[in-house]
Amino acid sequence: MTPKTFKIKSFGCQMNVYDGERMAELLGATGMSAASDGDDADLVVLNTCHIREKAAEKAYSDVGRLRREDGSKPLIALAGCVAQAEGAEAKRRSALIDIVVGPQAYHRLPELVTEASRGARPVDTDMPAISKFDALPDRRRANPSAFLTVQEGCDKFCTYCVVPYTRGAEISRPWSDIVHEAEALVDGGAREIVLLGQNVNAWKDGRRGLAELIRAIAEIDGLQRIRYTTSHPADMTDELIAAHADVDKLMPYLHLPVQSGSNRILKAMNRSHTVETYLLTIEKMRAARADIALSGDFIVGFPGETEEDFLATLRIVDEVGYASAYSFKYSPRPGTPAATMEDQIQREIMDDRLQRLQARINDHQLAFNRSKVGCETQVLIERKGRQDGQMIGRSPWLQSIHVETAARPGEIVDVAIVAGGPNSMAGVERRKPVLNFVEGVAA
Repeated sequence: MTPKTFKIKSFGCQMNVYDGERMAELLGATGMSAASDGDDADLVVLNTCHIREKAAEKAYSDVGRLRREDGSKPLIALAGCVAQAEGAEAKRRSALIDIVVGPQAYHRLPELVTEASRGARPVDTDMPAISKFDALPDRRRANPSAFLTVQEGCDKFCTYCVVPYTRGAEISRPWSDIVHEAEALVDGGAREIVLLGQNVNAWKDGRRGLAELIRAIAEIDGLQRIRYTTSHPADMTDELIAAHADVDKLMPYLHLPVQSGSNRILKAMNRSHTVETYLLTIEKMRAARADIALSGDFIVGFPGETEEDFLATLRIVDEVGYASAYSFKYSPRPGTPAATMEDQIQREIMDDRLQRLQARINDHQLAFNRSKVGCETQVLIERKGRQDGQMIGRSPWLQSIHVETAARPGEIVDVAIVAGGPNSMAGVERRKPVLNFVEGVAA
């Protein structure tokens, strides 16, 4: 029987969130509808992430939980990077899985659902040279902050990373397609667009790079904010840095992963930057935009990492003063060079280093948030808060701000920041004075 309702559960990065949204649009275009919260769906798509250790095991555990008490189950599609890595093996490991579809083939999901509803168990993990985006429907509705994938894949081949194997080589979407989708997102309600890519600042269309694309998108009427993620230090051009100084709609926030503060470990990771070149890029960025909020990624316990190497990572955290950062213990990924390296670090050492690193990052994040107390800024309202009359939005620096306001999602309000915690901020709406024409004074 052809399914009539669906649920999509996305795990991992922002690109998976984007892919989940596009899969929902594809299924909706066939006449299917999203199942209401609490209701069983005829089709469940698990849009998986493979970046961490044991991701495949977690995916199969999620599949197992979809079996109902009466022994029945929905049609189950395993999508995303675990699907790409596992391929046909996924069906052998779990008889519950009906469809396996990789991240470069999900535009075929409606066809695969039709095949599966007729008793087949299709697998599609092709990585075609022609972009899947040509087969996706036009965007019609959007959240106040909307993701837009402009680039996929990676050619950097960091020794710990599976992305080149699960997402393929770097490919950039055409300029006109991106601008068209950005316009559609704004027409659909987006006030902020977040440009996505595994190496988003490697985007190119001929001689034009990400800086030129940002300048073009900034011309769209109704668009208030632009962000982009995730960037590679090697592709952080002077033109892109200059855009942060020149384009008012480009928010003062940059996620620029360094991974380690040790040049020896960076070389072992096959990262193309050094600590010195990374810090030079940060210096240029701060010269262009003094109030920039910097974010990063760190891996602790990479094979061969000594205590001295780890202390170098703590030093770069202190030198940069990150507004936020993501940190992880090294996870050996099958098929990557680092998985077979000597001197794998003991789990308890990694645990200790991660705790120390996160404590240092949290100190800097709290300091950054508190530095904004007393500032007046604008907040893009995204959703309701837990308290009556409370709404939650994002500052230009990507902080979560709680504020009492009558504004609705998608509106931008003037806010005075009155408190700063480690993970969120409190603000008070600054209402513009209203002229009392009877009295002739401001009320």
